Amino acid sequence: MAVLITSGLARTFRTKRGPVEAVRGIDLTVEAGEILGFLGPNGAGKTTTLRMLTTLLPPTGGTATVAGHDLTHDPAGVRRRIGYVAQTGGVDPTVSVREELVTQGRLYRLTRQRATARAAELAGDLDLTALMDRPCGALSGGQRRRLDIALGLVHRPGILFLDEPTTGLDPGSRAELWDLVRRLRDEHGTTVFLTTHYLDEADALADRLVIVDQGRIAAEGTSAALKARYGGSPEATLQDTFIAITGHGTPRRDTAPLTV
Repeated sequence: MAVLITSGLARTFRTKRGPVEAVRGIDLTVEAGEILGFLGPNGAGKTTTLRMLTTLLPPTGGTATVAGHDLTHDPAGVRRRIGYVAQTGGVDPTVSVREELVTQGRLYRLTRQRATARAAELAGDLDLTALMDRPCGALSGGQRRRLDIALGLVHRPGILFLDEPTTGLDPGSRAELWDLVRRLRDEHGTTVFLTTHYLDEADALADRLVIVDQGRIAAEGTSAALKARYGGSPEATLQDTFIAITGHGTPRRDTAPLTV
């Protein structure tokens, strides 16, 4: 069952030099329980697309349904059903992990008792129990990202949007977060919409990849299928495949967008 559907989703910015078409018509379907890797070079439109899908930026064209709610006509309904973990967290460094989690639960209108119970549950799931009384500012990078994800899961969203979740983390912390993402899908059925510049991360985690370039989808499919089609072999690297598709940011004009 599809939990995210877009049709012609677009965003044009008005500038002093004229209109800038950041996203030029995205047609996308994401299935329940899928881990989707959303990739693209800088300036391709992926961040603008992500901001639209999470209601942070209104589209100027097209339609989208996210978790059963219309993006334009019911953004509050979308927000109730999604979790969003930005590139940089917004926790208060002076408060404890416990207080941050309970406050997030209260913002989603949980009673204090339910918010406290949910905080303890998430702490157990994300290996934060021993850190509950530690100030957020004293956490390591990996611990802070686990807290960021816990905050995005307080209200049990059906879709979790992760924007560059492992940027700046050491290899051990990255591996722990990869395992966490897999567990969210496998144990809880969470749909994960992942943006990342780490192609090995997308290759390891995503069930399907969508590569955007200059505001449009340039290719989509499984990693193996894209490698076979654009890299020449299923054994090709995703980096070489990505470069072949995007041309270092130059749109390919000899091949129609691939759907496999």
